[in-house]
Order: sequence, then C-alpha cells, then structure tokens
Amino acid sequence: MLRATPLLLALLLASAASAQTTVQGTVTDEAGEPLPGATVLVEGTATGDATDLDGRYEFVASQEGEAVLVASFVGFASQRVIVTLAGGTVTQDFQLSPDALGLGEVFVTGVVNPVSKLQSSVSISTLEPAAIEATVPRNTAEIFRAIPGIRSEASAGDGNTNITVRGVPISAGGSKYLQLQEDGLPIFLYGDIAFGTADGFLRADPTVARIEAIRGGSASTQASNSPAGVINFISKNGQVEGGSIATTSGLDYNFQRVDFEYGSPFGDGLAFHVGGFFRSGEGERQLGYLAQQGGQIKANLTKYFETGYARIYAKYLNDRTPTYLPQPIAVSGSNDNPEFSEAGTLGINDQVIGSPLFLGSFGLGADGERRRITLSDGLHPVSQAVGAEFAFDLGNGFEVENKARFALNSGRFVSPFTAAVGDRDAILGSLEDATGRDLSDATLTRAESGEAVSGDLLQGIVLFDTELENFNTLFNDASLSKSFADQDLDLAITAGLFTGVQRINMAWLWNSYIATVEGENASLVDVMDDDGEMITEDGLAAYGALFFGNCCGVRYDATYDTKAPYVGIEYSPIPQLNLDASVRYDFTNVSGGGSGGFVGTVDVNNDGEISNPESRANFIDQASRNPVDYSYDYWSYSAGANYTLTDMSAVFARLSQGHSAKADRAIFPTGSYIGADALGIENPYDQLQQAELGYKQQFDIGGLFVTGFYANTTEQGGFEATTQEFIDNDYRAFGVEIEGVVDYGPFTFRGATTYTNAEITSGGNEGNTPRRQPDLLFSFVPSYTADQGTVGLSLIGQTESYAQDSNELTLPGFAIVNAFAEANVTDRLSLGLSANNLFDSIGITESEEAAIPGNGYIRARSISGRSISASLRCGF
Repeated sequence: MLRATPLLLALLLASAASAQTTVQGTVTDEAGEPLPGATVLVEGTATGDATDLDGRYEFVASQEGEAVLVASFVGFASQRVIVTLAGGTVTQDFQLSPDALGLGEVFVTGVVNPVSKLQSSVSISTLEPAAIEATVPRNTAEIFRAIPGIRSEASAGDGNTNITVRGVPISAGGSKYLQLQEDGLPIFLYGDIAFGTADGFLRADPTVARIEAIRGGSASTQASNSPAGVINFISKNGQVEGGSIATTSGLDYNFQRVDFEYGSPFGDGLAFHVGGFFRSGEGERQLGYLAQQGGQIKANLTKYFETGYARIYAKYLNDRTPTYLPQPIAVSGSNDNPEFSEAGTLGINDQVIGSPLFLGSFGLGADGERRRITLSDGLHPVSQAVGAEFAFDLGNGFEVENKARFALNSGRFVSPFTAAVGDRDAILGSLEDATGRDLSDATLTRAESGEAVSGDLLQGIVLFDTELENFNTLFNDASLSKSFADQDLDLAITAGLFTGVQRINMAWLWNSYIATVEGENASLVDVMDDDGEMITEDGLAAYGALFFGNCCGVRYDATYDTKAPYVGIEYSPIPQLNLDASVRYDFTNVSGGGSGGFVGTVDVNNDGEISNPESRANFIDQASRNPVDYSYDYWSYSAGANYTLTDMSAVFARLSQGHSAKADRAIFPTGSYIGADALGIENPYDQLQQAELGYKQQFDIGGLFVTGFYANTTEQGGFEATTQEFIDNDYRAFGVEIEGVVDYGPFTFRGATTYTNAEITSGGNEGNTPRRQPDLLFSFVPSYTADQGTVGLSLIGQTESYAQDSNELTLPGFAIVNAFAEANVTDRLSLGLSANNLFDSIGITESEEAAIPGNGYIRARSISGRSISASLRCGF
C-alpha cells in the first residue's frame, strides 16, 4: 500500500496538470499599438490577467471545454472570443476598437436587465477612476459635477450637499429625487433627511471601479424615492491581481491623505479586494484646527461558479469633516447685478465662521443630560455595514439575483450657521426681544479676553448641533428573470421585490451665540447691560435657537418599513428595436414617536444659579411623546423604446412617472405625524412625471449622447431648517443634455452640457424660475497622455440663477478651472500635482436672502477657493 502511494500521487498530479491550460496573447488597438493595463478574463470567473507594458498577458485556466475570453480596456469596446480549454497552450490576440463614450459597455444601474448603452432606452453615464481624477475633486459631491444633467451644489464639503437632476427642484435640501447607491443598494431610503443626507455617508476612494449614473428613465421603477435618477458606486472585486498605495499632501492648505487598495484571485474560483483611505487635516478652508480626521475601509470576497457567483462584503466608515454653511457676505450694486465682497475680514471662499476660539459648546442632551461637544466633530458619520449578493443562471432561461446589506449608522452634525448679521443694534435687538431688557447702553467684550468690541459688525449664530443617534438600515433586493431566447422569442420578463427598513432617530440640540465677523480667530461676544448684569455667558445667548424664535428643539424616532414589488418586460420584435416597460408598487408603514421642545428655566451648568441664558433654555419635552403612525403607497411606471440605426448609432424615447416620499420633513416640528396634518401635507410623497427623447452615436474617435427631457414635479411641501419655512410649489422643466468624448491619439476631450428651462407652476411665485436653477451647466475636460505621464484641465461652471423663488437677487454665473499633471517615474511609480479652483474663483451656490437687504449683508455659501496638492502613487 505504501508503495502505491507515490504512484497514486503522480497520477493525481498528472491529471491536474492535464486539466490546466495556459492562455496567452496580446491586446492592442486598431493600429496595433499595445494597450498596457487591459484585462483578459474567462467570463464569469476571476481567472485572468492584466496586460504588461507590451500589451501581453498570460494566465493558467483550470476550466475545461469551451470558455469565453473577454478583453476590456477603458475607452475601448470589450471583445469576446470563444476558445477551447483542453490543456496545453491557447494563444488568443485581441484588437480592440475605440468606444470612448462606452456605448458598448453593459451597465447594471437602474434597469430591469443589464444591457449595453447602445441598446438601452435610458440616459446613463459611466465615470472610470481616470475620468474622476481628471476633474480634481476634493469631495464626493464635486465628482457629480462632471455628469450631464446633474446639478451638484458642491459647496458644503463632504456631506449636506444639494443634488438634483434636469431641473427637478431642490425644494428643501439634500437629494430628494435622486438616490445614491453603493453596489446597487441605497445608502439611505430617503435622500433629503435633514442633517443626515446620504452623501454624508458615501466616500469615493480607490475601491471604486466605476460610477454609473442614470438620469430619469427606469429609475422610477428600479429604486424607491429616486424618480429623477440613481448614482451608483460600483466596487472593485479583485478579478485581476493588482493594487496601489498613494499619499496626498496639501501644498497651500493643511491636508494629508493615504489611499490604498489590493485585490487578487486565489484558490478555486475565489477573489478578494480590500482598500480604503485615512486622512487628517484642516481642509480647504482656514479653520485653525484639525477638522478632517478619519477614513474608511471596504473589503469583499467573491466565489465564482460555472453558472454564477456569490459575494460577501463589509465597510467601516468613521470620518470627521467640516461642513460649510452660509456665512456673512457683503453685497453692493443691484439685485440684477450684485457685487460680492468680504464681510468684515471674513473670506468668502477660504474661511468659515468658526475659529479656535469657538471650539466647544455645552448644553442639554436629548434626555435632559448635560453634554459637551466640540465643533471639530463637524459632520461625523459612522457606518458599519455587511452585505451579501449572488447571481446564478438556473438553466432553461431562468436567472436569479439577490443583494442584501445591513448597516449600523450613526453620527453627529455640528456646524455654526449665521442666523443674523448686522451692527450691534440689529443683533442686540433679538436679545432685547428675548429678555425684555434695554440693551442700548450694553457693553460688548470678547469672551476670551475681555477686550472691548466695537460692534460695527456682529453675527447671531445658531449652532446646528444634531445627534444622528440611529440611522440603521436593512435593504434586500431579489429578482427572478426568465428569458425566452431558447424558444426563438426575444423576450425577457423580470419580477422582483425590494424591502427596506430605515430608522431615523435624531435630536436637534441647538444653542445660540453672538460672535464677531472675522476671518481669523473670530471671537464670541459677551453682552453686559448697563446694570452690570451679564446677558450672555462666554458668548452664549441662549440654550436654544434664539434667532429662530427659540424653536427647533425636537427629537424623533421613526422606523420606515418599505416593500416594493416590481415587474419588468423587455421585448425585441425585430433586431433593431428594443421595447421595455416596468411597474413598481411602493408600500411603506411608518411607526414611532417624537417630542417637540419648549422653553423653560433650568440650571444647565449645575452651579446653583440661574443665568440669563438658562432662563430661556429650549429643551426637549420628554414627558410628552407624540405618535408617528401612518402609511402611504403609490404606483410608478416607465416605458421606453430604443431603435438601433446602425451598429454605431441609435435613438430612444421614454415616458415615466415616479414618486419620492418625505421622511423626517413630514414630522418636524412637533415630532408627530398621523396623517394629513396642520402643515397641509395631504400625502407624504411628491410626484415626478418625465419624458425623454435621445440620440447616441459612436464615432471612430469618440462618441455623442444627446437627450431632450421634460419633467413635471408636483410637491406637497417640505420644511427647510435654514429658512424656517415650508416650501410648497409645483414645477415644470424641459431642456437638453449633451455628453461627448473625443479620443484622438494622446488627446482626449470629455464634455457635458445641460440646458434647462424651468418654471414654478403654482403658488405665489407661479411663472418664476425655481431658486438656484441656472439655464446652463457645463463641464469640459481636455487631457494629453504620453509615456511620460498625463496633463489636463477641467472647466466646470454654470450660468446665473436666482437666489430664491421670488426671482429678485441674481447669483452670478461662475466657472472654475482645475488642473492636474501626473509624471511616470517608473512603470509603477508616479508623481502627481493637482489644483482645484486654480484661479481662486468665487461661486455663490445659495443665499438665504431673496434680495439685497438694507444693511448690505447676505448669508450665502460659495464654492471653496484654490487648493493645491501633490501626490505619490505606487501601483503593483
């Protein structure tokens, strides 16, 4: 027996060796030039390789029989070739054709079944990592500005961004009609949660393989609360071995960041990928303290089978970033032609109203406990997520797919907001109203030093201090598809069920302060009346939102349970024509409770005495819990047709109707909602009807995508924290978006332009243009690539818009220039230099004031000023 063992082992090894096939070859362009970095994979597996500098690849495949090799490279159409794997060596060369716009790519976002862009009847764009880096984004929201049709007011930092699509309104903030996703599932069920917007929990890093963005179209039926579109961050999965480490340092601002990622196939059909980032710094604006601290790590593990795959993944995000809110800006001229300048010494695009002298705040927590926070917390999302997905071909034309994710989400939003700006009389007037005291002869001093303050220009600050106590989510999307291709019928039917549970447990714990308007070391201001009594305490004017009428103390805890079955059908009666239609039924139960706030007297600091701020403390009334108990349901539909004119061109048309529901904005300010309430909200959801007509063309050196669109929005109204108003309008918009790419040798040009004609169609502002909606958005990115590296620019901007729906104050149009250069030191090491907003432009994205006030100061927010960074990257 022992003698037979070596013979048996030899036979087994010989058998294993005979089952392995060496696959090799080259990948070149149509001119025969090598394409280094192209991937060649056995379709549906992790078996494959990336080409070297000479365009060569080689790998060993353990599969037997017929297999499909897929060669792909950014900017070129993928190519599929059937080969026979039977041991020995298989040589297969690929010659790829240009496809700069990716019309031949198969996409997976917002559609019933994955199809190529050329065959689909929707408008979709894909951003690869190189295209993202070319726009030199400093945060995730800035990436979206390069997508046609998307209006991303990227002036807030790494969260709290207003994002919308094709003239659909930003009526209360966030991304109400647009859903942000990671790997096909939403970050949050609602995109416009006050102080908890989805973009605050989403980070771009090297784990992102590509970003897919669909505008309008079937987004109405393929996701909840996203009728205007879906932006999906799709992760790398390690099918091809490789990774990178990069470090970035700010040259003219305090910033350090390290990015890393690595993935590889291993074992029997297994592949993994892990990566993320961590950073530390002050950020693009001067704060005087470290406001960016934290990072993210993501990982996934995939098992590939002959008929599909299964994947598990995890994500941990713990990141602190500053959130920039509207601040004082001086304005002169007229509403039609305003001129902006610094208020006091406060820079418009490079400074904020916080300072090292205003770092902490003390007050009452949601349960009445004493709590101290620091402003350096800024926007502090914490997310621990795990997920799983699988997709299998069941045979006989059946395919099943399921995606699931559970996330523990929490955090904090802390940022000072200028609620009032003016001279001492204007600011002290609010204190006089609250205290009933005559403060005309009051003494003003700096809280930290006791030095006298002139009071020529002061601001009343409401500190937006919000605890995101529990934003946990559980999402699952399962679908079953049947193709009738085996019956000579080009027909496919898909049925699916999305289930989602979203918890929104948050508390608004705001305090009010008086401060100077200065760019560096702005001081909190103490006020003492002529009797020598302190009206403030270290600049604290009230435990509550004094400048908002002592409002806004609220806590609500509600659970949103959504079930949404959907059905889609695709049919091609002739090879040139693809028809599709889908319908979705959303049903949501909402349960929970909340408590409003009230003003009273409480010894907040527990010193045994009642100070003036303590005599007007706004705290949450835990003894009176109000119910949240309601449900809503609605139907959505979408139908489209795509006609292929040639192998390189097509036209399409689509009609859709979708909805977006309200979450916390239906509950504020009492923490209660049980149906049609006193706010006049008949239904807690809004409706969006859309039509689109498009043309797409692939050229030898580029591509063109043109879409005309129409959108009609019917809203029920929503609360906005900064204006303290309920905005209730209907809207209509039409326009055209154009996306184009030219790829001519070493030169590449990407461009996106969106023209929108939008109008308010109801209420007192009927006939006006919706606030902050420009007629034209544009993004142009030229670049040049050679063996030595890459250089490029991006020009991003918009035309003028109105500050508010009343159409008085005009916000001027603006354009920013970003620049980048990357030098290849070796084939694996590169040096980079990038500048965001190279010419330090000012771009006002919003203003709280509808017109220039009498004192010449508005509260507004600009894009950030110039920031220059250098990077060192090692690929392996």
